[in-house]
Amino acid sequence: MQIAAAALTALVALLHLYFLVLEMFLWTKPYGRRVFGLTPEKAELTKSLAMNQGLYNGFLAAGLAWGLLAGPDGYVVKVFFLSCVIIAGVFGAATASRKILWVQAVPGALALALVCASRV
Repeated sequence: MQIAAAALTALVALLHLYFLVLEMFLWTKPYGRRVFGLTPEKAELTKSLAMNQGLYNGFLAAGLAWGLLAGPDGYVVKVFFLSCVIIAGVFGAATASRKILWVQAVPGALALALVCASRV
C-alpha cells in the first residue's frame, strides 16, 4: 500500500511539474495554446497570469517531492499538499473548466486516500 501511495503521489507531483512547464513556458506556443484552447492574442494577454499559476503548480510539486523524500516522516506534508491539490482542482473545475476536476482533483484525491490508508 505504501508503494502505491508513493507512486501515485509522485505521479501527482509530476503532473504539477508538467502544468508548470505548460503554463510558464508553453502558454503562448502552439502546443500550449492547443492544450488550453487559446488564440494567440488571448494567450499573449494572459501570459503573466499563466506564469504565476505555473509557479504555484511548481510549489505543489515541490511540496509533494518534499513529503516523498521525508519518507514516513513526510506523512503530514503529503496530506497537506495533496489537500491543496484537491482544493485547487475543485476550485479550478468550478471556475475555469470541469476537466480540471479529472486531471488534478481526482488524482490528488486518490493519492490522498492511499497515503491515509497506508498510514493505518
